[in-house]
Amino acid sequence: MKVIIKSLLKGLVIILPLVITIELLRWLLQTVEAWLAPLLQLVLPGEWYLPGMAILGFVLVCIGVGYSSRWPSFDWLWQLPGKILMLLPGTKQVYGMLQDIIDVMSGKNFADGSVVMVKLPSTEIELIGIVTKQGGNAGDRMSALMQEEQLAVFIPMAYNVGGYTIIIPRSCTRNIEMKPAEALQLVLSGGLGSAKGPGKI
Repeated sequence: MKVIIKSLLKGLVIILPLVITIELLRWLLQTVEAWLAPLLQLVLPGEWYLPGMAILGFVLVCIGVGYSSRWPSFDWLWQLPGKILMLLPGTKQVYGMLQDIIDVMSGKNFADGSVVMVKLPSTEIELIGIVTKQGGNAGDRMSALMQEEQLAVFIPMAYNVGGYTIIIPRSCTRNIEMKPAEALQLVLSGGLGSAKGPGKI
């Protein structure tokens, strides 16, 4: 009986991440197809439209928006809907949270060496953190609250979308060679994820 239960649990560990990932991708593709297909069918003759063209069109739109955002005028235009959502009650929290999560996971706004080990005072314990702000920047609200030699470090929590932002002296940190997205993945999984190092298969 124990062998059956162990085999079941091992099978779930292997299969569930695959099923959930595939279902999320399928939901995303179906949503994009359902939204954009009617628009393409209005533009294209009925016999020209093929299933999947809406997804291809979405990818091309993303490439076009990303490429055109290199110019300030276009970048301002693409940022405008987000700025409007940030002004509306209710949508501000949802949009802001999603935007912050995507920015963090993509490594946006993080400089090299932003992943650090934080040593707790009077102990040998260290925590993995991500430097979000540095003191001495008068143009930033968080930085203005800090001394020049202080850092704001985000300490994520395992198995939870949350964490703590702590203000500590730079001397209490040491840099480690890791990207912010890799650090988040490592900490959020409690270190129980893949044992392979960055860049290894």
